[in-house]
Amino acid sequence: MTRPPLRRVGHKGADLISPGNTHASFDAALEAGVDMIEFDVLPEIGGAERLLLAHDYHDVVGRSPHTLEEGLAHLASERFDGIELDVDLKLPGYELRVVDALRAHRVLDRTIISSQYRSSLDLIRAAEPSARLGWSVPKLRRDPFRSRASTVPAMVALLVMRRLLPMRAASAIRGRRCDALMVHWRLVTPRLVRRVREAGGELYVWTVDELPRMRELETLGVTGVITNDPRLFAALA
Repeated sequence: MTRPPLRRVGHKGADLISPGNTHASFDAALEAGVDMIEFDVLPEIGGAERLLLAHDYHDVVGRSPHTLEEGLAHLASERFDGIELDVDLKLPGYELRVVDALRAHRVLDRTIISSQYRSSLDLIRAAEPSARLGWSVPKLRRDPFRSRASTVPAMVALLVMRRLLPMRAASAIRGRRCDALMVHWRLVTPRLVRRVREAGGELYVWTVDELPRMRELETLGVTGVITNDPRLFAALA
């Protein structure tokens, strides 16, 4: 059976072309020909009402990030017609505010709302059953493979997750707790791809900035690849 073309997803827009989670980065992703733009949402520190486009609070230091409203106004413009969105919620607690903002800007129907927190996905599903939801795994703050001290336990955990994730992902999709899996490339196996497809879900892989790995994932049949440099997709054509 012929598989649909690989979905081209820009991480934070196009973070290796222009600083991520900005209008300029979204514009660069559009210019590179993406099908979807991923960006991050965090609440402002100090109890303020604003929701910010930022991956973490270190990302906010030294700059004035766009608000969610500003980002959505930009992405809802005619230039971005047909481009899907992946709105990644970095923390729980503001899920329904994001849903309301997506609805107000009339982009909810072309958005996947993703989170590492399954409680956030459950809350959104109950409030807005039609929303497309993505479960992001694993729940990481930093790459454990960057430290020699954590490499061995990280490898053990990786092997366990590779064995368990296909069943868990398929169960979550069939139970309508999510519609897609947003997964780190180290966790991707042929079995995971097959189980997600059989359950009727989608599989997006983050964050891939090497062309050979993109080719491998395309061959495996993942739904989409998320990259900081969407210019790489041109070499897959």
